[in-house]
Amino acid sequence: MPFSWNNQQKPIVALSPMADMTDTPFCKIIRKTVLQSAPQSRLIVFREMVSSEAIVRGNKKTMIMTGIDPIERPIVQQIFGANPDAMAKAASIIVDEHTPDAIDINMGCPVYKMVSNFNGSALMKDPELASKIVGAVKSAVNVPVSVKMRAGWSSHNECIEFAKIIESAGADMITVHGRTQKQGYSGTANREVVAQVKANASIPILYNGDIFTWQDYFQALEETNCDGALIARGALGNPWIFAQIEQRLMGSKVTEPTLENRINTVLEHLNEHIVHYGDSSIATFRKHLSWYFKGITGFKQYKPALMSATNKEEIISILHNLSID
Repeated sequence: MPFSWNNQQKPIVALSPMADMTDTPFCKIIRKTVLQSAPQSRLIVFREMVSSEAIVRGNKKTMIMTGIDPIERPIVQQIFGANPDAMAKAASIIVDEHTPDAIDINMGCPVYKMVSNFNGSALMKDPELASKIVGAVKSAVNVPVSVKMRAGWSSHNECIEFAKIIESAGADMITVHGRTQKQGYSGTANREVVAQVKANASIPILYNGDIFTWQDYFQALEETNCDGALIARGALGNPWIFAQIEQRLMGSKVTEPTLENRINTVLEHLNEHIVHYGDSSIATFRKHLSWYFKGITGFKQYKPALMSATNKEEIISILHNLSID
């Protein structure tokens, strides 16, 4: 059966797209980890955003980023851009080449590099253009099209009317991050305004923001009445959060990863990273290491060596010699 947001089991559990983080190796680890606890997992993976302009130009590195391993499915490819024609063409190219289960349009990224070129959350300042982009992409592909947005550019209430426009343009689902662009990643997410978006929508609405534990996930759904939620930073170094949510949904005991679980997962992730990027990619993997051991008592003494390791053998040796209480 073709993927449809309306047909997904509720509540929806999803990995949020994160630039430079949710690549194939990381997405595979997320999926493998949750499948150990829930073979029939409801998890949906969102791949990191790619530039529509780069796809249209035929940039090889960008096209490689959109490749899909079967274990990652169902998977949603996020794209960004401010030109409706380029966005439509890029979506069509990606669907023809790799057949993701759905396409997501980034209208939420708050960083200056994006908004200075009128990408990401800057599109919330021009609802007409945003609407044209959704319509163009929707007409170009035969898979569901969703939009990830913020609570607003400067005011939290901006998302309520903006979401109505996006829905009217043909979006099949909307994710709302509870912060404004001006907030960036500071402060707290406004769940009340996301609840208002949900109350005024006839399509699935997913929540995003400040979910760092499995308990946060359920509290967010209770406060917003959304159809599910995307987890971003709460999944970094913590792929077990999705398994814990599944355990809770199944009525099973929620388990915490042991140090052995953590080390084995890091080593499996390291191997996937090297297979995907090559032996010289250790430097780009180190960003994950600090997340995996964040808050672990006794890890501080090992961090300098681990974060300066230059090859696979060094990392394996350090991890196998961890002595943490």
